[in-house]
Amino acid sequence: MVAGDTFAPDRVKALVFDVFGTVVDWRTSMVCELRQFGQKHVANSDEVDWETFADEWRAGYSTACSELSRGRAPWRIVDDIHRERLDELIQRHDVNGTFSNSDLDHLNKAWHRLDGWADSSTGLGRLKGRFIVSTLSNGNFGLLVAMAKHADLPWDAIISADVVGAYKPNPRVYSSCCRLLGLGPESVMMVAAHRGDLEAASELRMRTAFIHRPSEHGGEPSDAMPEFAGQFDLSATDLNDLADQMMCP
Repeated sequence: MVAGDTFAPDRVKALVFDVFGTVVDWRTSMVCELRQFGQKHVANSDEVDWETFADEWRAGYSTACSELSRGRAPWRIVDDIHRERLDELIQRHDVNGTFSNSDLDHLNKAWHRLDGWADSSTGLGRLKGRFIVSTLSNGNFGLLVAMAKHADLPWDAIISADVVGAYKPNPRVYSSCCRLLGLGPESVMMVAAHRGDLEAASELRMRTAFIHRPSEHGGEPSDAMPEFAGQFDLSATDLNDLADQMMCP
């Protein structure tokens, strides 16, 4: 939320979205892909905890992006980060079977095939009728293009880590996004299910909208909106709720 300023939807020209967790249900999608891989290729598939495997795969990506955002590791795209982590987890979880490097490459690209939340396509479509809608994701460009095709995500633009040469929450990501769109930060709204992403955008005076995704990490979700959501311009239960609040037909 921009201090000392009243939020008005008609001042916003573009909405930029975090993707993993905000627009796509990465965990459900990945657990399904892992189980299918296990059934086809893994002799001890019933002994592998595929849900934990998916969580650790995602956690490895988050750690690597954090290091890269601070310049503490050599640059590489998310596809490469995911593949490095996959090879580690295959060993850690004692996954034994008849699979080749090409099979693992296909599994790694499951991150290209993530399904959207039930509201994502319709909500984005409604928002697109009034605003520019774009990704602002740590995913690489090719990954996000493939995902958009798979999950029917109607982006006007794709802004990715490899396009701007940095990873969130590096301020360069948010400033580059505004520059690429040709808009001032007060005209661009960051939409995310993750507090840190929104706080980083707010530091650059971008508008912010929190999307509550209580099922992102599995378990027993709480539908109650978290208290911190009040620090942002808007908080919404899904993208259709956001479209309603942004006065989209």
